[in-house]
Amino acid sequence: MAGPPASLSARDVGSFAYLTVKDRSPQILTKAIDTLHRHKSEFFEKHGEKGLEAEKKAISLLSKLRNELQTDKPIVPLVEKFVDTDIWNQYLEYQQSLLNESDGKPRWFLSPWLFVECYMYRRIHEAIIQSPPIDDFDIFKELKDQNFFESQESVIALCTHLQELRKTIEDLDENQLKNEFLKILQISLWGNKCDLSLSGGERISQKTNIMNSLEDLKPFILVNDMDRLWSLLSNYKKTRQKESVTRVDIVLDNSGFELITDLVLAEFLLSSKLATKIHFYGKTIPWFVSDTTLHDFNWIIKQLKHSNNKWVSQCGVDWEDHIKTGRWVYLDHIFWTLPHDFSTMSQVAPDLHAALQKAHLIFFKGDLNYRKLTGDRRWEFTIPFHEALSGFHPAPLCSIRTLKAEVQVGLQPGQGEQLTASEPNWLTTGKYGVFQFDGPL
Repeated sequence: MAGPPASLSARDVGSFAYLTVKDRSPQILTKAIDTLHRHKSEFFEKHGEKGLEAEKKAISLLSKLRNELQTDKPIVPLVEKFVDTDIWNQYLEYQQSLLNESDGKPRWFLSPWLFVECYMYRRIHEAIIQSPPIDDFDIFKELKDQNFFESQESVIALCTHLQELRKTIEDLDENQLKNEFLKILQISLWGNKCDLSLSGGERISQKTNIMNSLEDLKPFILVNDMDRLWSLLSNYKKTRQKESVTRVDIVLDNSGFELITDLVLAEFLLSSKLATKIHFYGKTIPWFVSDTTLHDFNWIIKQLKHSNNKWVSQCGVDWEDHIKTGRWVYLDHIFWTLPHDFSTMSQVAPDLHAALQKAHLIFFKGDLNYRKLTGDRRWEFTIPFHEALSGFHPAPLCSIRTLKAEVQVGLQPGQGEQLTASEPNWLTTGKYGVFQFDGPL
């Protein structure tokens, strides 16, 4: 039997991976350097001369990284001792073992895109942790916060809708409840458009009320397994014993507006009794510009709680309470910021795999999770999603993703070719989305 197809890579000149490594990645590094420059006086106020020296050191390390990337230098091992350093360096050796002698060492424009892109963000983190006393500085925090503040109108509309819905949710018949569930799912999907790594760190936010656009956006959902999600969760609800738990896990993507849409989905699942407990998974370190960390998660809920809009504030109060009572649990794990695809999870992070097996349903938000689910490979468009998962199935799972990378599976015959003919960049603009489900075994 033939093995899986080749990994996406910047060696394919003109591909989205190539353009990312060539243009977007250096742009993100330049913005990171600018951010450090702009915080110079803050570092001095907090730490004196040591703060200035640390800022200079971090800038020098990031400039070196940018130069290595732009001149296609070999990928070098990590040097600063951190919880995942050894795993990263072993993975680099593994990448080396895949190459022919003529290829030399793993390099930016040669090795798999998933590996080199993850490596860049891990090296950004290394530059910061090598520069105490500013070693806890989140270089992307400003951009994430900005995205939240610039999306205020949408946040207010969403929280208002949710609080109004909660008043009547007990009175809805099954069909009405299903319609609301489908609506909230779609809001979570289109919230995934707000991805700062796609824009090269340029400002991007949700300025319009997304709920008014749901009908117009429906034709852009290429794989729609929402009915299967409803069947699964409503069946759990009907058959659940009084004290038993239905747990839904949400593997988060972006902070800012997208995180709000995910929290709204989580609230709806509890209020509708489709679930009784939610586990959220975020990142242990700043990642892919806008990914959610524990600090981002707590910060957003605090911002909502102190809003002068009563419905927004109510959401913040309720969600803080869910955390206190344990109905919502935020977790992180270093596996989410490793370069490994998810089919390796049971070997690389057996504790995380075992935890996910206890979920009744797992939502994987966003594009990076999709790339890791499918191994970021050049699959045919029609390959079944289950096959592309390469044995990864801890529990029923669903990818909720807008397309921002050249990998998509599970399409109908001819569907991908038709889209390519009419819109050559359909895979990478975030215009299209999927709800792709892999159900009970």
